[in-house]
This record gives sequence, structure tokens and C-alpha cells, in this order.
Amino acid sequence: MTIDTGKGKIPLIALVAIWSVSAIVSLPGLAISPILDDMQSIFPHASELEVQMLESLPSLLIIPFMLLSGRWAVKGNKIRLLVVGTAIFLLSGVWCTTSYSLVELIAASTLVGVGAGMIIPLSTGLIVDYFTGDKRVNQLGVSSAVNNLTLVIATTAVGYLADVEWHLAFVVYLLPVVTLLLIPALSRTKPAPEPKSGAQNRQTTLNVKIIAGLVLFYFAITYTSLIVTYNTSYVASLAGMHSGESGVIISLFFLAIMAPGFMLNRIIAIFGRMVNLWSLVAMSVGLLLMSLTHPSATTLTIGAILTGLGYGVMQPIIYDKAATNAPPHLSTLALAIVMTTNYLAILVAPFMIDGIDHIFHATNHTFAYLFNSIVVLIIAIATALTYKSNRVLGSDD
Repeated sequence: MTIDTGKGKIPLIALVAIWSVSAIVSLPGLAISPILDDMQSIFPHASELEVQMLESLPSLLIIPFMLLSGRWAVKGNKIRLLVVGTAIFLLSGVWCTTSYSLVELIAASTLVGVGAGMIIPLSTGLIVDYFTGDKRVNQLGVSSAVNNLTLVIATTAVGYLADVEWHLAFVVYLLPVVTLLLIPALSRTKPAPEPKSGAQNRQTTLNVKIIAGLVLFYFAITYTSLIVTYNTSYVASLAGMHSGESGVIISLFFLAIMAPGFMLNRIIAIFGRMVNLWSLVAMSVGLLLMSLTHPSATTLTIGAILTGLGYGVMQPIIYDKAATNAPPHLSTLALAIVMTTNYLAILVAPFMIDGIDHIFHATNHTFAYLFNSIVVLIIAIATALTYKSNRVLGSDD
């Protein structure tokens, strides 16, 4: 079976290989999350800082290695880079499952961040290499969907595995073996050159102005949507919900981010250049519903779904814009720069949320939702006023 790329056709197995990369890039940090609270009892002589390093160091190293990977991809062999990054990811995952000292576990978890950082830009960069036009936009949507679907499934699995034995939580770090087995099929399939009429061939270098705009836009929507994952458990308690129910809401949020990826071209066809505007409106309304002083399970659920849907539409569109505002040989670097924003937002979001609550003397956890809803609304108004001419906020024809 073959897949139409807009440039020609490639075997389905090559596309599955690319999807497998999209699946595993969501895994770093996942294994440690459900057992972080238990680490102090597992390693009773460890300091709180040492325990926190298990989660923070991999995230910190992902960012520089994403940028390095984007740079190496300019002149290097992307398949070789994929093999090296995936192998580091897998071997460090094996090390995690066999570590019994905290020092070993910190070192192994750190290497997970190195390997993941090397392959994250390739999860979208390879799609840009093999696909063009509407086919590319569609596959970027599917890539985002695969990423978030894996996140939901793996998060659930890790929770159960950790209940059996804490080492089993790291089994999810062994999934890169699937990617390694599929890479030969990808290496046998060479990407066709970008058509002369393609958007990338109209670029001679990185469009710095557009890339910088995309970085700011992506940071804003990522930061504002992350409040759903950070504060929902607190707000759910106001509605009389227990932790399991708040976990369901967060899972629905990630599923909502996933859903548009499977029908992105259809969504763009319906809303046209206003697709970002309506996505921002959905996010703003969703966050507003979650900001109610007396929330209910219904308002929290609808709010989380609307926020996820809006974000899920815009994320792959941002990736496509990053790729089309760079010539073919610089597209992975452009994607690395923009995608780094996502991980930077994840790192700083807790500090920003706490800082904003402190500045405005917020007395409960619902204020952060209201503040973020207003931020998104302001961006939506700017989009409504400029979408016809703004190449960042508006969707290309």
C-alpha cells in the first residue's frame, strides 16, 4: 500500500515509521510523574532537590538538544541523526528500568532528555521532507494526534504499572525499539524534492520575522492552555470531584487536542483564513467556563474540551507555517526553533501561574483560568482585526 505525499507516493510502512517517532516524543518525563511523590520513601536519604532533578533535568536538556538537532539536520543525515537519538533514548530507558540508586536514575533520566531532544524536531521535520501542500498539513495534524493519543494511553498505563513495581513505570521508555525496527523502511524511501511551485522554494533563508512571531504565538497558546493540566485538580475539588474525576477531565483535554488532527484539512476548508480566530475563541470560552467561582463537573468538562480543541487545531498549523517560511534544507531547523517554545512554556508555566496569582492577590485557583481566558481573547481580537494580512495569526490561502 502506498501513500500520496503531494510529491509522489511512499510505502505505508515508511509513514508508520514517521508516526512512531511522533508517538515516542511525548514520553520523556512521563514515567517519573506518577511515582515522584513516592521517590522520597524509595530513596529516604535523598533531598527534595535531588528528587525533583529526576523530572527537571530531562526537560532542561530537551531544549538545547532540540536546537542542536535542528542545526545538525541542516547538513547532516537525518536518518543517522534519528538512529542515534532513538538509540540513546532506548538505552537510557533500559538503564532506568535497572537502576537502583538515585544517582544512576538521575543520569539515565537525563540521557532520556538528550535522546528525545535529538528526535523531537525530526518527528515533524520528516513529514515536511516527505509531504507537501495539503498532504503535509494533514500529516502534521495526524502526527499531533498520534502524539497526544500516545500520551493519554501511556499515562494511564504508567499509573497501573507503577502500582505493581516502581521500575515498571519506565517500561514506556522502551517503546523507541519500535522506531528503531522501522527506520530501515524509512531509509529505503528517499523524499522527493519540493515542487518548484512549493511555498518553501519561495524562501532563500529563514523568514526570521515570521518565525519569531510564531514562537511568541505558540508560547502564548501553550502557556494559556497548560493551566488545564496544572490547576484542574484544585478547581475540581471546588466542584466536589475527587482526583480520579479530575484525571478524566485532563485526559479529555488531551483527547480534544488529538481529535482535530484526524480532520484538519476539513476544518481548514470550513473556516478558511479565520481558522485560528475561531480556535482562539473556543479556547477563550473554554478557559472562561473553567474560571467560574462555583464550577461544576459539566462546566469543567466542556471547558477543558473546548480549550483542547482550539489548541489542537492551531498546533499543526503553526508547524506548517514554520516549515513553509524556510527553504527545504532549513525546515527542520525552523521547526526545532518553534517546537522548543512548547517545552519552554512547560518549564516556566508553574512559575508564571504562581507569579500572576501573587501579583493579582488571587485567593483561589480559578483566577488563573480567567486571566488566561482574557489573554487568549486579546489575541483573538488581534487576529480578527489582522487575519487577512497577518501571516502569523491568519491562515494561508
